[in-house]
Amino acid sequence: MKKIFFLALFANLFLNYFFTVGQNKNTVQANNPIGLGIAEHRDFVLSTGDLVVCGDDQVFVLNGDAAKKGEVKYKWKWRASEAKEELPASYQGLLATLDECKPVDHHTKLLITSSGGATILLDIASKKVLFYAKTPMAHSADLLPNNRIGVANSTHVSGNSLEIYDIGKNEQVIYKDSLYSGHGIVWDDASKQLLALGFDELRIYELANWSSSEPKLHLVKSYKLPDEGGHDLSKVDKEHFLVSTHHGVWVFDTEKELFEPFVPLATHVNVKSANYDRNSDNLVFTIAEESWWTFNIYGENPKIKLHIPSVKLYKVRTVSN
Repeated sequence: MKKIFFLALFANLFLNYFFTVGQNKNTVQANNPIGLGIAEHRDFVLSTGDLVVCGDDQVFVLNGDAAKKGEVKYKWKWRASEAKEELPASYQGLLATLDECKPVDHHTKLLITSSGGATILLDIASKKVLFYAKTPMAHSADLLPNNRIGVANSTHVSGNSLEIYDIGKNEQVIYKDSLYSGHGIVWDDASKQLLALGFDELRIYELANWSSSEPKLHLVKSYKLPDEGGHDLSKVDKEHFLVSTHHGVWVFDTEKELFEPFVPLATHVNVKSANYDRNSDNLVFTIAEESWWTFNIYGENPKIKLHIPSVKLYKVRTVSN
């Protein structure tokens, strides 16, 4: 009798275990933005304060603590050639001039764009390519709800656009809107709105029919820039965004609906990327100094200059909390 009891108890525990595991697996897939499982400790290459930098066909991560001391200390490196087995052959040329390297999905992945005509989603820890598409003159991208990616394309016969993709469908545009000289795109999860930067305007969109197979973007409003040549767009906090143009950098206030000069960079021309932490007053940026590129990364609070002469640097992104 006891033997039967323990056999029954064991069977019950066995079934409950697998039922629970099955439930947890489903929960992981539902909760994770990309459905690849909850990130484990080994997945976190990036730390708060680290710098993600791109130029030529390379992306690398600089240790944030060392950078604040003016020291260049590499934590992680990647070149397009490392993905040649995962991408069609034509992508090696398309990824020769990287211009965006944005940390997404809890800083475990990078959205990488190239003005050569490509966008990829890269898992940092494994260096595995999770998505790729040919995106004409792409200058920025961001991760959107429902496993989607938005890409801003600049001046090209097939560009001047804002494109939407499903991560599980490489090279398949599911929505497209015209945007002359598209240079910046930021998903604001707080307001559930998408901000897109063009040559002389900043647009705000809302998602429409987003759960369907034919999603759309609804244009809420377009704001004329105080200067031409919209170039970089980055989030400061829930109400403020940095916008760089040909002749300066501005703060856009979504509540007041106006642009104000960003004093630290108000008179700087050709700022290619700017990242500002309001809590620490830390600012990290790049400026085109050698035609469209630079060999330097600059910072304020603390004041730094990181010189990297081996790569034509374009953008730097900071890893925030």
